[in-house]
Amino acid sequence: MRIMTEEKLLREIQKPLVKWFEKNARVLPWREHPFPVPMSASPDRAYAVWVSEIMLQQTRVEAVKPYYMRFMDELPDIRALAGCPEDALLKLWEGLGYYSRVRNMQKAARVVMEKYDGRLPGQYEELLTLPGIGSYTAGAIASIAYGQAVPAVDGNVLRVISRVTENADDISKQSVKKSVEDALRAVMPQACPGTFNQALMELGALICVPNGAPLCENCPVRYLCRANLDGRQTEYPVKAAKKSRRIEERTVLVIRDSAHAAICRRPARGLLAGLYELPNYPGHLTEKEAAECAARNGFSPLRVRPLPEAKHIFSHVEWHMSGYFVLVEDEKESRESQGEDHLIFLKPETIRENYPIPSAFAAYQRYFSDAFTGKI
Repeated sequence: MRIMTEEKLLREIQKPLVKWFEKNARVLPWREHPFPVPMSASPDRAYAVWVSEIMLQQTRVEAVKPYYMRFMDELPDIRALAGCPEDALLKLWEGLGYYSRVRNMQKAARVVMEKYDGRLPGQYEELLTLPGIGSYTAGAIASIAYGQAVPAVDGNVLRVISRVTENADDISKQSVKKSVEDALRAVMPQACPGTFNQALMELGALICVPNGAPLCENCPVRYLCRANLDGRQTEYPVKAAKKSRRIEERTVLVIRDSAHAAICRRPARGLLAGLYELPNYPGHLTEKEAAECAARNGFSPLRVRPLPEAKHIFSHVEWHMSGYFVLVEDEKESRESQGEDHLIFLKPETIRENYPIPSAFAAYQRYFSDAFTGKI
């Protein structure tokens, strides 16, 4: 029989969790120290929280750090983000993936410029009206930057709460996330809601980890955690198995002469919309078919060499790629081909500096190297 109600349990974990966080929080470029964060409203802080939280979706903290620093150097405020040319914006995001995130950020920035004089609103409900901002991001901004007592429930928080309360509901369901938000909203500490939210996230990231046994011996609330007390930590959270990804076979071509490489632009809608890419085609082409693809775009193939296979995983699809290096006769200058694939022939350094190419093509983009070209 449970003596403590769930509401009381969630209130009890607050003090030890916040105390642990104040001593053990990672030093991250988007955080303020020391904790707790002052309660005064901070629009500048709101922008930093917003950028970091959007970047951290689907991306590890260590991977985000250099991107965050570069982004903030180039676009230090909402006005700069709203006015940034799209290619430059996507180039800043290159390598983070899920490019719709940054496109929605720019849409939201333009709304903020028009409607809120360039300052992110401090109210949770108003934040929810902005493109690309859901309940978690709105909660993070409102609580951390503006001191509003609202929850910010991400995967880390869902995992922590499901173990602490020994809740066997499927956390992949939106209804379950909503119920956790409601439970936390009822007990949010008025004095330090942002610190409490960050403490829950940090506990999930460092101690109450996914994919294996949590580090319960280091947990500041282990004596309150029902799953720990019952020795059932690894049984939580409960999450339905993901659907298997669709497999797509593609052939990627590295088309080069002694000074140029070919890229093209993806359609404005769909996967990787509007980004630049290496020429690629459905299925696994033969060497002859690869040469024909180059020829129909106005190039004169000299030699074709197979490249190693590669794989890239998106959220719902998995590319299994084969590749060819196609050496073509020298072109006099950069140009756009008149062929059906609308290839653009540019110097590799120009591509690296100005054209956002998704990491899906990283395994083949390295063959743009002049040193490699000389071996063909």
